[in-house]
Amino acid sequence: QVQLEESGGGLVQAGGSLRLSCTASGSIFSINVMGWYRQVPGKQRELVATLNSDGTTNYADSMKGRFTISRDSAKNTVYLQMNSLKPEDTAVYYCYVRILLSHSWGQGTQVTVSS
Repeated sequence: QVQLEESGGGLVQAGGSLRLSCTASGSIFSINVMGWYRQVPGKQRELVATLNSDGTTNYADSMKGRFTISRDSAKNTVYLQMNSLKPEDTAVYYCYVRILLSHSWGQGTQVTVSS
């Protein structure tokens, strides 16, 4: 079983920055994918960014150029640097990890961007 601990959410003004962190622990032997998704009430959870074990990344179009995903493999930690934040980025951000066919989610961290 994998546990994910997220941190870094909060309240920021439009144009500001935040960095989210997520550390995986537990039954980890080889993480294939680490990433972030987000969700607002009444809408489906959507991709923010993912980082594969080979270093390739995938970003949602609206995040490209503003958000950067990175990973510290030694610490089993994934980061999401969010710059130029907009009010529409307000959501609960969830950490995601895939190990082989097993998917794990964090509890979510709230990001609120005020206009």
